[in-house]
Amino acid sequence: MQKQADRVVQILKSKGLRVTPQRFAVYANLLSRQDHPTAEAILHDLNQDAPTSSQATVYLTLQALRDAGLVREVLLEQGVCRYDANVQPHHHFRCKCCGKIEDIAWNAFEGIGFEQIRSGLKVDNYEVTVSGVCDRCQQN
Repeated sequence: MQKQADRVVQILKSKGLRVTPQRFAVYANLLSRQDHPTAEAILHDLNQDAPTSSQATVYLTLQALRDAGLVREVLLEQGVCRYDANVQPHHHFRCKCCGKIEDIAWNAFEGIGFEQIRSGLKVDNYEVTVSGVCDRCQQN
């Protein structure tokens, strides 16, 4: 546990961020999960035992972490911003039934080309979002 805490502190400092209890808590929470939570879900987790963080603090912390390149915003459904501590290139699968979000390896779509995009457009990056039904929902 202490090793992970030291790692979080080291990562925050390496990006030039001051290590505050709020930044530590939000980033550690994101690193410990793979469900791409909303800011509200993070706030709920942090305040389960006792209210310690405000909504504004969580949003400001997420912005600072995003600006430092430690988290990314993931927009998989209209009007819902989710956060992901996995900043390596990857894609996403979203289950239409239960809403579960799962990472897909970057090289799963190796054959994607941009030859058909009209000239004059310069692609900087892209991400594929796959929508369907997860194996758990298929069994139900």
